[in-house]
Amino acid sequence: MVVDLVNYILVNLVAEPDRLTVTADRTDDSVLIEVTCAPEDAGRIIGRGGRVINAVRTLARAAADGRQRVEVQLLE
Repeated sequence: MVVDLVNYILVNLVAEPDRLTVTADRTDDSVLIEVTCAPEDAGRIIGRGGRVINAVRTLARAAADGRQRVEVQLLE
């Protein structure tokens, strides 16, 4: 569910959605969401001063509802 939310937000944000991949590594109490995208879309995902990626992280943590620890990473 959290992965779907992150994917939905980012697909609508980037210029090349077909080059966007969102994967999740799950453990018992945490989820690591890894995002890869086209190099020219990285700036859109990060945003000015990291505001966009921080907002995505906040939404992902809120969607997890405190049951799991959630981390969102943008890979290069």
